[in-house]
Amino acid sequence: MKIKGVNQMKKSTVRQDRGFPFANFSTLGLMFIAGFFATVAFDLWGQTISPALGFSTLSPHGLAKSLLGTFGLPSGNFAGYFVHFYVVGLIGYPIGWLFIFKPIWTKLTADRFGWFVPSAIYGFGLWIFAIGGITLIAGLPFFLGFTGITWVALVGHVLYGIVLVAVINLIKN
Repeated sequence: MKIKGVNQMKKSTVRQDRGFPFANFSTLGLMFIAGFFATVAFDLWGQTISPALGFSTLSPHGLAKSLLGTFGLPSGNFAGYFVHFYVVGLIGYPIGWLFIFKPIWTKLTADRFGWFVPSAIYGFGLWIFAIGGITLIAGLPFFLGFTGITWVALVGHVLYGIVLVAVINLIKN
């Protein structure tokens, strides 16, 4: 005899135990909201605070434009901003946290370190991915030649990871 509620609860428990969120509109909304605030923090740091302190200015849409151009795709300013803000900031990086990093982290550490440590490590990983990997694909110097922009980008990506997870936790709790 199958009881509808029991079978549904069993499926959801299995999914939650693996650390994966449900792929639904609620999760999509969570990604967009958290990604929005994290991207705003990233851009505020890289394009306003960092230069005001005398450090380099980030131009993430420039990296996106270079990457698009490498593949022969439209690479104007609109395309660069679109990829940076929407494709990466609102979709790509939040997917990476929710469906890849967080489930693996949870399985390996059983969440012993709270949310702050893994979010900072995730941001560090984003920096390696973007500045160490995507720059090479886009035909730019490895880690942008380890110039000032490299280190501003490190802070920006770690900040992105922390804000992303803080907002996700704030919404979920």
